[in-house]
Amino acid sequence: MKTLAIRLEDDTHAQLSVLAQLEELTVTDAIRQAIDNFIDAKRSQPELTARAEAVLADIDRDAASKREAIASLFEGDGPTAKPAGGTGAKSPSRSSRNKGDAPAN
Repeated sequence: MKTLAIRLEDDTHAQLSVLAQLEELTVTDAIRQAIDNFIDAKRSQPELTARAEAVLADIDRDAASKREAIASLFEGDGPTAKPAGGTGAKSPSRSSRNKGDAPAN
């Protein structure tokens, strides 16, 4: 479970507190219900589903490109992925540079 802190205007907090009390809920439970309702409403929006599918396609293309780059780097060096048992495979070493830094020549 994650903890989330939000800032509310004083009047919004007061209204939320009153509504939660009237519904016999804690403010936290009222917020959780509102978030659940928001997520449910968004799930049924076709345009959001289409955008999610486009993002997944981008992720798949990026992953395939990275797999191909790794495979071409280590061709002939044996498998690059660990087998299910986790033994016997070579894996590329990680450098200490940050993402976006230029590689050292």
